[in-house]
Amino acid sequence: MVKIMTAQERDARWGVWFILPSVLVVSLLILYPILYNVYLSFFQVNLNGSNTFTGLTNIKNVLGNSEFWQAVGTSATYVVFSTVGTTVWGICVALAMNRPFPMRGLVRSLILLPYVAPVISVVFSWQFLFDPVNGIFMDVFYQKLHIFSERVNLINDPKNSLWVAILFSIWKNFPFTYLMVLSRLQAIDRTLYEAAEIDGCTGFQKFFSITLPEIFYLVGAIVLLRFIWNFNKFEEIYLLTPSVKVIPVYSYIKVFTGIPEIGQGAAIAIVQFVLILAIILVYVKKVLKW
Repeated sequence: MVKIMTAQERDARWGVWFILPSVLVVSLLILYPILYNVYLSFFQVNLNGSNTFTGLTNIKNVLGNSEFWQAVGTSATYVVFSTVGTTVWGICVALAMNRPFPMRGLVRSLILLPYVAPVISVVFSWQFLFDPVNGIFMDVFYQKLHIFSERVNLINDPKNSLWVAILFSIWKNFPFTYLMVLSRLQAIDRTLYEAAEIDGCTGFQKFFSITLPEIFYLVGAIVLLRFIWNFNKFEEIYLLTPSVKVIPVYSYIKVFTGIPEIGQGAAIAIVQFVLILAIILVYVKKVLKW
């Protein structure tokens, strides 16, 4: 006996066929490189194409390398401060832009410029800004304010370049947080604030009792995304100051400079993925409680 499908079953079957092309594309463009990277991590990859199976040797070498753990520490510092900075500054700007003032639309649009501007152009601007001889920063803080006792190349100084990269990341990426938070602020029922004002609540009380609960999960999701993006950030840091050796920069140097160590590069990518996944799981469970 032929089974007659219901309309819901037919829709479900058509849905599978509609998403199948997307699944195939994702599998080819994402899953295959990941699986091939895992495969390479078990080999000593030679440029002549003859690979030698080494098992877990590459991963053991990565975990036992002090330079890798230094890169982990640098990445952790960069990710924490840049993520907190972009989040806090984005929220502050969104709160300011949510109030009416003249030419508000134009100002809102101009705030997005750092985020949409090409990375290479803004990097060159910052390099000129912090140039020790002709830069505006040294002209103000060394020649005029005399805060520095001598000219300092902050971008290429290993002691200071990390903080310059963090400051650049905050300036470049806070508009994303600002835009997301601003859109959520505009959806909050204004009667909640009016009732709070009638009850005599201060601005801080309204923020912590109304605004913060309303944007909490949005901000939590933004922090999660920014953490992932910052942990994998390469182009901004490397173009601005290669002396900041976060994990992606360290991987690039390991694989593409000097004697290529492709197997170890693949192992570094696996360890990096495991670290990110572990932190994400803890964050989602403890903070977002999803």
